[in-house]
Amino acid sequence: AVEGPDGRKPDAAEPAARPWWAPLGEAFTAGRITVDQQDAIRRGLGEPPEPDADDPMHQDAAERAFWTRDAHTSWEAAAIDLIEEAGRRTVEDLGAAARAVRDVLDPTGARARYEERYEQRSFRSWMDARGITHARIDCDDEGAAWLDEILDPALRPRRGGPRFVDPDEKAAAEALVADPRSNEQLAYDLFLDVITAGARADAASVFGTRQAGVRVIVTASARDAEAAGSTAVALIEETGVTVPATFAAQRACDTGTRECVVDTDGDPLNLGREARLFSAKQKLALGIRDGGCVWTDCDRPASYCEAHHIDKHSQGGRTDVDRGVLLCRFHHMNLHHHGWRISRQNKGRLMLHPPDDGAPIVLGRPLERRYLWGDRQAPPGSPRRFRSPPGHVRPAA
Repeated sequence: AVEGPDGRKPDAAEPAARPWWAPLGEAFTAGRITVDQQDAIRRGLGEPPEPDADDPMHQDAAERAFWTRDAHTSWEAAAIDLIEEAGRRTVEDLGAAARAVRDVLDPTGARARYEERYEQRSFRSWMDARGITHARIDCDDEGAAWLDEILDPALRPRRGGPRFVDPDEKAAAEALVADPRSNEQLAYDLFLDVITAGARADAASVFGTRQAGVRVIVTASARDAEAAGSTAVALIEETGVTVPATFAAQRACDTGTRECVVDTDGDPLNLGREARLFSAKQKLALGIRDGGCVWTDCDRPASYCEAHHIDKHSQGGRTDVDRGVLLCRFHHMNLHHHGWRISRQNKGRLMLHPPDDGAPIVLGRPLERRYLWGDRQAPPGSPRRFRSPPGHVRPAA
């Protein structure tokens, strides 16, 4: 028998390998996930990639077998992670998380899927019998992000966005809430305003506090991998959609970059006691680290959030990123008015404490970001092996 890379000889009498999706069936049988959640995870993760027959490192049959085993192990570990997430996400969001995790694990396939979505982009309009013109847009990833960034900020005051400190911004938000038009009518009018005004649009009057723009997060290791001719993925900040790291490089040529040096906890910038409010750069860093509201089960993105001091500034708290968190308006008010509090020991896990002094709730980072920061891919130039997330026990071969 042909020996594998670790000296093992395959045993013809070994039982059939455990399928990577087995934890999904077990979790459904145990009542931990619904059939819709099971289907969302399975569809989102898809199938592990097969060894590339043209790759010199995959010419050996035993090496291909071990490569496939490692890929299946990583997919099983991802399924277990997503099962844990199921109770905190909608079915749609769970599927999106599964797709993002799959793309981090399989950057080569991610690029192919991105290009396929790009080729499907289209715009079509038609008139019905009543003389009403309808339109349909099938977006690629960048186009979808642009639409969100154009429409969402303008409607944010109606959707529970952050409170405004500036009197003019507050008055504009109150006027929008009182506007008699429906959200759909407001979105249509804004869309037409943008098309009509084009590049000459007045950003302050059209977009309010934040001009539309697509912000992409790319790690240094992903950037270096692409520069070396390998493949890696980046993350659109607001939507969590994965895109090839080459997309981030393309955007950098057009719009520039802002470097944010973070440790494994994502805690870069400190302002100490000199500043009462978190700066724009600090809020950017919090958005990169937290991904949105940290409150358990909340799906509000970073643009809907306010920066909260873990340690009260009035009691000596510092305006430092590792002592701040993002909370949506609702949960920020809920925390201050109903006795909740958030604690953090040094740079450890964030803990949410209920008002009745019950058991604290551990607040986790979005799964997509944990995979992105975890760099679950083998480094460029090394054998294409997959790595299981920390804490997962790899099943016996």
